Amino acid sequence: MISLIMPPRTQISITQKMLTDEYGTASNIKSRVNRLSVLSAITSTQQKLKLYSTVPKNGLVIYCGEVLTSEGKEKKLTISFEPFKPINTSLYLCDNKFHTEPLSELLESDDKFGFIIMDGNGALFGTVSGNTREVLHKFTVDLPKKHGRGGQSAVRFARLRMEKRHNYIRKVAEVAVQNFITNDKVNVAGLILAGSADFKNELNRSDLFDPRLQDKVIKIVDVSYGGENGFNQAIELSAETLSNVKFIQEKKLINSFFDEISQDTGKFCYGIDDTLKALELGACDVIIVWEGLTTVRYTLKNADGEEVIKNINPDTPKDEFLKDSDGSEMEIVSEKPFLEWLAESYKDYGTTLEFVTDRSSEGAQFVKGFGGIGAMLRYKVNFEQLISDDEYYSDSDSDEYGF
Repeated sequence: MISLIMPPRTQISITQKMLTDEYGTASNIKSRVNRLSVLSAITSTQQKLKLYSTVPKNGLVIYCGEVLTSEGKEKKLTISFEPFKPINTSLYLCDNKFHTEPLSELLESDDKFGFIIMDGNGALFGTVSGNTREVLHKFTVDLPKKHGRGGQSAVRFARLRMEKRHNYIRKVAEVAVQNFITNDKVNVAGLILAGSADFKNELNRSDLFDPRLQDKVIKIVDVSYGGENGFNQAIELSAETLSNVKFIQEKKLINSFFDEISQDTGKFCYGIDDTLKALELGACDVIIVWEGLTTVRYTLKNADGEEVIKNINPDTPKDEFLKDSDGSEMEIVSEKPFLEWLAESYKDYGTTLEFVTDRSSEGAQFVKGFGGIGAMLRYKVNFEQLISDDEYYSDSDSDEYGF
């Protein structure tokens, strides 16, 4: 089973040559079965690669090999796709499994952070998302030094110097708006200012710096260099801060949920049943769910051929939830992790989905006290009334009322 990952700007011709060399090496495998399997996988990978003239802007991932289906039969599988964001890992492995670890890293953090690196030689604007960094813009500047040549007026020279520094900060502030504000909204989760001189502090204090960006500054760091070397150093020095931002955002979100409960606004719900009822009503503004929720969503078929949906704890014995209300046994049509279903379906209901951990005290309380799932609602929902309505319909004569 071949796992091939090509980062952006990789030359396809070089990868094709590497696969040709691998084909020659694999021809020497002694085991006939293994040899034929490896050669077949390499050939299929080469054929798939021929469909691309260049590597897509986010990179290219190819998985190829023979897999076992649920029926126990062997099936040839070739998958190729462009990741949803740039991947900076280069990988080629021929193994008895597909290697998806680099893809898991892409899922770890979707937050994008902006960096402004400025010193006496120029400024650089970049972003970091997960383990991917990107330089958006950079420019150089020629600022006069503190001392001038003989015969010049010291006062005049100082005035010119301050004027050029002011213009430099003005330009940095303007370029920051161009790069970090899109459609009047800040497009980064946080902003880090870095530099080797006092320019970064002057920018942060300046009236020229857009207040929307000023509010997003989460750290100011001193670096020894400017440009790309300074960018790399700033990323290292602010790594802990960046990881804490997600943590802080998570605590704020859960505290907002707790505030709704403490004020008894009625614009909240918790537990899978109530959350799904609110979701179907279109009442959910934000769904909060614990990333470790293990509930499984089953689609069952009863004796009348009707489909029944049940969300079950994986520890529940099957004979308990396969029984219909009349005691007859239902048939399992499909099963899927509840989190997977929710991630695929939440947009259909016009809501926002937020995953949280149990690593903070608020997160642990949310998981233990509220079952790890809840929602903040757009309007008040009377869940007791919904339950009584359901009971009324189920107790009514179905033939008479047509329910």
